[in-house]
Amino acid sequence: MTRRLISSGSDFEAQIGYSRAVVDGDWVFVSGTTGYDYSTGAISSDLGEQTAQTLRNIGAALTDAGASFADVVRVHYLLTDGSRFSECWPALREVFGEARPAATMMQVPLMEPEMLIEIEVTARIRA
Repeated sequence: MTRRLISSGSDFEAQIGYSRAVVDGDWVFVSGTTGYDYSTGAISSDLGEQTAQTLRNIGAALTDAGASFADVVRVHYLLTDGSRFSECWPALREVFGEARPAATMMQVPLMEPEMLIEIEVTARIRA
């Protein structure tokens, strides 16, 4: 069984000591991911756009791992304001509507005040 580390190129990964994703056999574990655009370092103040960008970031990690959103079996949503979760639903439904993974939403403080959502997924690559 092979273990492979995937990086987004974020400085945080080296500074903190983690990987954007870890592939272990058929399993893909994507770290908590936020809505920063990695090419510009910018993050939108709009929760819906942060959610969409977060999913683009996760999608890139899944692709690098040889997986897709269809392979996601578990998802954790971390929001700074749980009462705003419905603002995320259109973007979430777009990528998870078919796969319908097991999911949990939690309200938590995040590392930076501009971060409104963080998403973590677990996928199993299907043969």
